[in-house]
Amino acid sequence: MGVTIPGPSGEVKENYEISNSLRFNDGDSPQLNLANEGTVTNNKIFTYSVWIKKSSIESANQSIISAESGNNRAQLLFRSSSNDAIRIVETSDAYSSFNTLLTTASLFRDPSAWYHIVLSYDSTDGTAGDRVKIYVNSVLQTLSGTTADSNFTTPFNEESYNLDIGHLNNSEFLDGHMSDAHFIDGQALTPTSFGETNDNGVWIPKRYTGSYGLNGFKLEFKQTGTSTNSSGIGADTSGNDRHFAVSNLAATDVTEDTPTNNFATLNPLDRAVENASGGIVLSEGNCEAVGVNGGNRSRAQSTIGFSSGKWYAEFKIKNGNDHKTQIGMIDEVQSTNNHGGVNAGVEYRTNDDAIYSFTDGSENSGQTGLSGISNDDIVGVAINADTSPPSIQFYVNGSTKGTAVTYPNTGSIYFFFVRDGSDSGNDEPHVVCNFGNIPSTVSSPNTDGKYGKFYYAPPSGYYALCTKRLAEFG
Repeated sequence: MGVTIPGPSGEVKENYEISNSLRFNDGDSPQLNLANEGTVTNNKIFTYSVWIKKSSIESANQSIISAESGNNRAQLLFRSSSNDAIRIVETSDAYSSFNTLLTTASLFRDPSAWYHIVLSYDSTDGTAGDRVKIYVNSVLQTLSGTTADSNFTTPFNEESYNLDIGHLNNSEFLDGHMSDAHFIDGQALTPTSFGETNDNGVWIPKRYTGSYGLNGFKLEFKQTGTSTNSSGIGADTSGNDRHFAVSNLAATDVTEDTPTNNFATLNPLDRAVENASGGIVLSEGNCEAVGVNGGNRSRAQSTIGFSSGKWYAEFKIKNGNDHKTQIGMIDEVQSTNNHGGVNAGVEYRTNDDAIYSFTDGSENSGQTGLSGISNDDIVGVAINADTSPPSIQFYVNGSTKGTAVTYPNTGSIYFFFVRDGSDSGNDEPHVVCNFGNIPSTVSSPNTDGKYGKFYYAPPSGYYALCTKRLAEFG
């Protein structure tokens, strides 16, 4: 859905909204598969447009889309050995020789951002260097590599090839969110068919209104079933009924974190770890944090920070009573200090049933002797950054826990965080983090009045930490 709004020069633009994304967790081996059995409009010309928000950085190759038939394949991927550059590969001899191997000069390593990736291909173009074009956020990428066969025809758009999204032959799984995927058969398009620059100079999605060709498809990820039809997660909504089979993806992987409303997650690039090794392991789109048995103390904080506004998040305790699971807020200066600890901030210790604040590494008097919590309880955190300094109130299963605590320092940007405060033991913290992009099914989810899905209703006037609400209240 969308409404039309006037642009800066009076032209009318549609305020195009994307409602869903699909979360790929590489540890689950997620995949979408399509037997490419339809009639092709033109197997030498196609466009693939997709939005992706990465979760892991340089951990392994991550396939965006691939096509295979026997020993032949084509693949578009994030290449770990190239420091997360995007690479397109075409092979025809058991992967041992490359007809095409092109790699972007730019690297894509921001787990907080949505990337719009467009692969535009026209093998009928007379100039070899112009046949393959890769755009990211509308910018045409500089490609380096080899094209051994000047007349190659990539098999992404072939009737006899299987098409896979998010993996290559049950390997090289994507780790992140995917949204608004379009495959256009018979046209080599530019990014302006799928996106536009807003009044702030930011590249954003727009509705695609062209044709898909005979072999094209559109994936909106609105459905939640696993069947290969219009009711499944892999449903094609272009009208071509090119429905994908779904493996290791479920309704719990359909989220509201999208290119038109980006939600906070935990940040794998902003983890503090004692002794600079080990530390919290993130998964499920960086919404799940697990401590390491006997590992170093470590901390991870939200990808989105804030200097004003009232914000609410929830943390489901999957395992936290035996060791130091700590949840709270920290500022941008102190977050770089005291690896794995808290130099200045406020935290709720679930194992100690206590709330503490810290100033310059020193623990202040806290609220102790609070009633205990159990595994699967939901810890709510409400931060009021409209006061100076901010205040923070904790909740457990919708009821207040202790009294509101004033932040001990005055910072400029604040973050939510989770911490594994134990450096020994075999029963480490496990926390599921929900900034409104809940990674599990709730029968009757609560919103902040408009956005997000929460177990419990946020306090009045508090909001999900997402870009829509930041624009209004941040």
